[in-house]
Amino acid sequence: MNDAEITCPNCGHHFPLTDTLAGPAIGKLKSEYEARLAKKQQETDAALAAQKAEIEAAVAEKARAAAAAEIETLRAAMQEQADKLAEARKVQAAALKRERELEEREREVEIDLQRRLNAALKEADAKRAAAAEEVLRQKQADIEEAAARKAAEKDQHIDTLNRQIETLKRKAEQGSQQRQGEAAEATLESRLAAAFPGDRLDPVGKGVRGADCRQVVIGPAGEAGAILWEVKQTRNWAKDWLPKLREDQRDAGAELAVLVSEARPDGIDTFDLVDGVWIAAPRYAVPLAAVLRRSLLDLAVARGQRQGQATKTELLYDYLTGPQFRARVEAVVERFDQLRADLDRERKTMQGLWARREKALGLATEAMVGMYGDVHGIAGSSVAEIPGLAPGLLGPDDTEDSVEAD
Repeated sequence: MNDAEITCPNCGHHFPLTDTLAGPAIGKLKSEYEARLAKKQQETDAALAAQKAEIEAAVAEKARAAAAAEIETLRAAMQEQADKLAEARKVQAAALKRERELEEREREVEIDLQRRLNAALKEADAKRAAAAEEVLRQKQADIEEAAARKAAEKDQHIDTLNRQIETLKRKAEQGSQQRQGEAAEATLESRLAAAFPGDRLDPVGKGVRGADCRQVVIGPAGEAGAILWEVKQTRNWAKDWLPKLREDQRDAGAELAVLVSEARPDGIDTFDLVDGVWIAAPRYAVPLAAVLRRSLLDLAVARGQRQGQATKTELLYDYLTGPQFRARVEAVVERFDQLRADLDRERKTMQGLWARREKALGLATEAMVGMYGDVHGIAGSSVAEIPGLAPGLLGPDDTEDSVEAD
């Protein structure tokens, strides 16, 4: 069927649709459509205009409301700023007031401190003047006493002082500590020789084991005893000096031992007896020697008076109460103490070693028992029993049952 044809509803005849037939109808329909379209356009334009007016009115209303809110916010902010400014001014005024009060207090305190300081300075000046006068009087007394003592000792020690000056000059030129020690030894020997010309000084040669000097005290009846001297020229005190000097004293057969050193134990400023050894500062060596020498001479006199009259018991008592027996007993005790200390160290070392070995052996045993238990649990009674590893822990019946269950 052709779209350009129409069919008669009565007879069913088909004929083509031409402009002559369709023109008036199309024109009418077109006019009606254009009229409806124009009317629709007008209605749409009117609706759009109404909506536009409403939107513009709403926008204007919102703008006016926003502007009013913003103005109100600005007014509140300005009011808050004004309140803060007023509060800040109040705080500033209070701070200025406190600052003025503090300044006034500081001025008052400063005036009071200045007044107290002036009073304290006056009191301190008075005390200082009194103390200075006392110090001057004390110094004057010390100077007079020292001058009198030096005048009395000048003739006696003139040679000793000259040798000391020469020794100190050599000491200043020597750089090594060994040479300084040798100079100190020479100084001590020269002082002892000058103070006790009747005694015999046996210096120990360089490189020879022992102390520095052995002073043999000579009395009216001959040799009264010996004093062993050791000189140390170091800054720090060493605890092993005393045991070594006691050993040297026993080897030398001396009744007394003296250690002369600038470095001494705390609390010893002049001289003192420590563990059977006399410790003295260098300047007190000669006075100490005089005292020890006097004691040896008195002891020799007492022995001389009893010589030929003493029995064996008395001789034995003298030996047991004498310095030689004491020195030998001290030597034995020192050796025992040293052996005991070595034994204690070895015991502690062996106890630690035994503990480590016992722990390692326990871990190895646990590992072996565990491995044996694993193998026995897998293979059952086919694994030979090893006494000591699993004594009755896993029976053959239990093992077989466990294997069958698996």
